[in-house]
Amino acid sequence: MEQEKPPVRVLIIDDSTTVRHSAERYLTEAGFEVFLAEDGFDALAKVSDHEPQVVFVDVMMPRLDGYQTCALIKRHPKYATTPVIMLSSKDSLFDRARGRLAGSDLYITKPFSREVLVQAVLDHVRF
Repeated sequence: MEQEKPPVRVLIIDDSTTVRHSAERYLTEAGFEVFLAEDGFDALAKVSDHEPQVVFVDVMMPRLDGYQTCALIKRHPKYATTPVIMLSSKDSLFDRARGRLAGSDLYITKPFSREVLVQAVLDHVRF
């Protein structure tokens, strides 16, 4: 009998309650286990606690922005290969390049759709 695989763990980091909850709803309905963080400092503890397989991080956040959060996650040897996907309402080439330099694996602009979020997880998780 084949053992059922546990759901993929996803962390959503965004200072907007609306964005966090819509992303949570989309991904939970797709069968993923979702954890939420409202800023970069909160996120660093949750990465350690839950070891997400994919991280979505908002670019513009107070205290520790998305670029800094991404770089800190990627700098840790245990999480260096964890996909980090930037979420932003900014869509310039500069913003995308800055995300890439911080170590992000993908850059998604807001507003995002359910399909885009789910596909991003599927494209970045090794099953």
